[in-house]
Amino acid sequence: MSSTLASPLPHQASAPLLVVAAALVAGEGGEARLLLQQRPLGKHHGGLWEFPGGKVEPGETPAAALARELAEELGIAVDPADLAPLTFAVHEAAASGRDLVLLLYRCHAWRGTPVAEEGAALQWVDGAALRSLAIPETMPPLDIALCITAQNLLGA
Repeated sequence: MSSTLASPLPHQASAPLLVVAAALVAGEGGEARLLLQQRPLGKHHGGLWEFPGGKVEPGETPAAALARELAEELGIAVDPADLAPLTFAVHEAAASGRDLVLLLYRCHAWRGTPVAEEGAALQWVDGAALRSLAIPETMPPLDIALCITAQNLLGA
């Protein structure tokens, strides 16, 4: 059985945990910036910068999940049709855990102004700032893996 990024994905105990993230791009050419959010201190990877997003719930398509997460976390409205798959990163878990697959989507269109959830922060970054943040001290490993593709969006 095959599945596409447009189909709801099955969730089983042994299936990978699917997480979606957005490369929200504002501006064009040399003025382009990406939005990063800082994780609240009480959460896993607290204080680190990441692409906004979250987990895919059972029965959701990845694009629908990302639109929902962006509304919940940033207060913006995104049409799933405006999300374009870019790349992915995989964390292979230990024998007792689940693998994690992080899907990164490009988003150029949304309604509203992104606002950080309580305990978090937001920043718009250019290619140079993204490169400087793409280290283990400031960004989770899977987000670092996505940065090369994200930098290409900025022409960096």
